[in-house]
Amino acid sequence: MASTFFNWIKSPKAREYFFSTHFWGPVANWGLPLAALADLKKDEEMISGTMTTALACYSFVFMRFAWMVQPRNYLLFACHATNASAQSLQEIRFVNYWHRGGREKKLEAAQEASSDGPVTQAIKAHEDSKKAS
Repeated sequence: MASTFFNWIKSPKAREYFFSTHFWGPVANWGLPLAALADLKKDEEMISGTMTTALACYSFVFMRFAWMVQPRNYLLFACHATNASAQSLQEIRFVNYWHRGGREKKLEAAQEASSDGPVTQAIKAHEDSKKAS
């Protein structure tokens, strides 16, 4: 199988493929899903629901295009499938954060984290008792 691949790489058909928009279009387009995957680690406050929905719809449409064009463009299909998946995950994060109570839970957790722990409370109580005496 490897020898078949290497023979194909040396062929004019491979050069024709690598110098075509059938190859370079999807390669250039991989910036979108890579950025979307990187954004999965960012705070939910930064997610734009409108833009995420638009990018997901765009990728779903172009997944169909990549499948229907002849010859099929599997590289473009994979690019848009990855982007559609990442944007869908972002959309789920957006809805959970803004419409299903995620923001309130995060604010409560931050408030609890900023409150003093039992050791700090004991030290403050001890200092207050010194001031009182």
